[in-house]
Amino acid sequence: MDEAVCKAPDEMAFGEALAELEAIVRGLESGQLELEESMTRYQRGVALLQALQGKLSDAQQKVTALLGEIEADAEGE
Repeated sequence: MDEAVCKAPDEMAFGEALAELEAIVRGLESGQLELEESMTRYQRGVALLQALQGKLSDAQQKVTALLGEIEADAEGE
């Protein structure tokens, strides 16, 4: 099994998780996997997708907070 697959999705870098998710999608779209393998990969894909959405949400919150700080500084000048 690939080293990245052994990592928990929350412990992976964004790019690493995205690359694995893309590989899973390609594998599922190929139609050449057995049902059991498809289900295993699908479950892993869902976990990766949830982790990626969480990372994006965190990043969006940080950007929003930074923009709020910039606007507050601009109003104070």
